[in-house]
Amino acid sequence: MLQVQHTRRELKMTTKDLESNATSSQNVAKLEANLAKVEELTQRLLKVMGQGRHVAPALQGPSQELYMKAATAYMTEMVNNPAKLIEHQLEFWGKSVKHFVEAQHLLAQGKLEPPTDETPRDRRFSHELWETNPYFNFIKQQYLMNAEAVQQAVEDIETLDADEKKRLRYFSQQLVDMISPTNFLPTNPEALALAAETEGESLVAGLENLIADLEANEGDLVVTLADKKAFKLGENLATTPGSVVYRNHMFELIQYAPSTETVYQRPLLIFPPWINKFYIMDLKPQNSLIKWAVDQGYTVFVVSWVNPDTSYRDTSMTDYVEDGYLTAMDQVKKICDVKTINVVGYCIAGTTLSLTLALMKKRGDKTVNSATFFTTLTDFSDRGEVGVFLDDDFVDGIEQEVEESGILDSFFMSRTFSFLRSNDLIYGPAIKSYMMGKAPPAFDLLYWNGDGTNLPAKMSVEYLRGLCQQDKFATEGFEISGEIVHLNDVTVPLCAIACETDHIAAWKSSYDGVVKMGSKDKTFILSQSGHIAGIINPPSKKKYGHYTNPEVGLTADDWLDSADFNEGSWWPRWDGWLSDKSGKKVPARTPGSDDFPILAPAPGTYVVAK
Repeated sequence: MLQVQHTRRELKMTTKDLESNATSSQNVAKLEANLAKVEELTQRLLKVMGQGRHVAPALQGPSQELYMKAATAYMTEMVNNPAKLIEHQLEFWGKSVKHFVEAQHLLAQGKLEPPTDETPRDRRFSHELWETNPYFNFIKQQYLMNAEAVQQAVEDIETLDADEKKRLRYFSQQLVDMISPTNFLPTNPEALALAAETEGESLVAGLENLIADLEANEGDLVVTLADKKAFKLGENLATTPGSVVYRNHMFELIQYAPSTETVYQRPLLIFPPWINKFYIMDLKPQNSLIKWAVDQGYTVFVVSWVNPDTSYRDTSMTDYVEDGYLTAMDQVKKICDVKTINVVGYCIAGTTLSLTLALMKKRGDKTVNSATFFTTLTDFSDRGEVGVFLDDDFVDGIEQEVEESGILDSFFMSRTFSFLRSNDLIYGPAIKSYMMGKAPPAFDLLYWNGDGTNLPAKMSVEYLRGLCQQDKFATEGFEISGEIVHLNDVTVPLCAIACETDHIAAWKSSYDGVVKMGSKDKTFILSQSGHIAGIINPPSKKKYGHYTNPEVGLTADDWLDSADFNEGSWWPRWDGWLSDKSGKKVPARTPGSDDFPILAPAPGTYVVAK
């Protein structure tokens, strides 16, 4: 009997061993199959990588002059103030060596645990293995110590002027972010753990994602931020009912269908930036600024700009003003049978709206009753974070590029803005997609962010040279349509909304421009958050608040110090301001008429054209 039981136990153990071996063999076979697939995919990768466009060195980074100045300034600082620099170096060396000794001491005692970790919290290192695994924790701590040392070395340089120091600080940080251990597979524990867990399938999927992005962009590496198959304009994005009621070579004019029985007499015309597409203001019904404005009883028109090809090479700022702004205003007046309208300009469209208003002042044109500016720069004396890309080394490269191609391709604009938030818009998404094989999320905002547009060659240079670099509109005057216009020529009642953490249009610069405008009726609102989230901030979310202060004339710092903070979105406050300037209520207007037949349903044809 005992022998039978023993035999049964042996059989059970043998069966388990066989099952274990079978499973192990299957895992090995799966891993080998995945590795073979990697080999096959690598050949595709090498092929497509050779197809990418040639990017001029001037568009790849700052000129060598900046680094030569930095090196010279650092040596000068070393000669003039060696004690300070040596002190900082010794502090860095001391931290690094102390950390190494502590790690070695624990290992010598047989303790597989990391030493004390006093480095700052960083969401890139949120995976638990960065804290618990001695190897990965050692790499993380040394990286963060080195990052701190680089930042300190930049701050130690005192002989560079403010703009050069700002650029050096920014590009040094870019290098530090680029070499983060999270960006490399051998030093990314989360990616390695997933690769082991999936027998290499995550790496295969990541390589497929990488190749798909390269092939979709003809060899250019553009990280896909959102699932492109999850959205379709007119179906689940840009769905506010409306119609295209006018079209020319520059834009389509969309009139939105009313949702109220009566509307304000004076219509509202919105000019979005042509650097991006208008539907940032109409992503989904619950966060659509366009739908919300329609629901408040406004007759809303939106300009949908054409996406220029090389035939638009010679299209200028004047063309945008004459064939874009003034033409759109004229059409809206005719459609609604009114003499005056209210207008909105967002970002560069707000800048150009200011130029248009100044030109209209010169001409005695009183079409615009009031103007609203979203995150708009008109005074470029302080160009904010984006200013690091506006020195001659970059702008010379852009001018050469557009001279050859006729357009500033959306590839360059998208890449520039992405590098302003590289961890969020480049490295983070690349890690998830290429190292971990994850599909991009179905995120409407990121889908819009990846749906870029080109810029005409002539307009690009005029904007970068005359406005951004030379700041002519706020100083000596900027030429538009044969007239020299100045910022103080903007005299209509105005409301400006800036965003507290805007990395494209710094709020203090936006405020300074409003102060210099000639209007006697000025309202300035500072929203929390950034360039997009601070504007697309529906009341229903109850997310970001805003600051108000009627004293528009103080310095920006003093304005904020004495401002009132208000919970919730600024949209209702703007509605209160705008409704007072919109006239009495009249029967709601339906898009289309004999004189203005419907050309297409919203969102139109220009916004979907490739």
